[in-house]
Amino acid sequence: MIEFSLSWQETNSHQVISISSHISSILSLFLVLPQIALKTAPADFRLPTTNQTRHCFTCYIEFHGCLAAKGESNECERFAKYYRSLCPGEWVERWNEQRENGTFPGPL
Repeated sequence: MIEFSLSWQETNSHQVISISSHISSILSLFLVLPQIALKTAPADFRLPTTNQTRHCFTCYIEFHGCLAAKGESNECERFAKYYRSLCPGEWVERWNEQRENGTFPGPL
């Protein structure tokens, strides 16, 4: 165990603050925190490169195509989850505006 020990001292009119702490007690605070599982869209064999721009756009189109075909369905939620994790928020806002204006460049 590594231990840090600092104490209050006064030397030549300089005050030095010191705190006693154990790294193990600090680490135990982090070990108690719940584990959060981070997930994103699974890999798409149609888009094998590391640039995920097309994957983002494809998931966005698939989500809105699913909504058009099936309405508000739980089946469409996975596409929403995928495009929300892959696409920057600014792009989604712009695409939503373009869909509302009828100027969206992709098939819907």
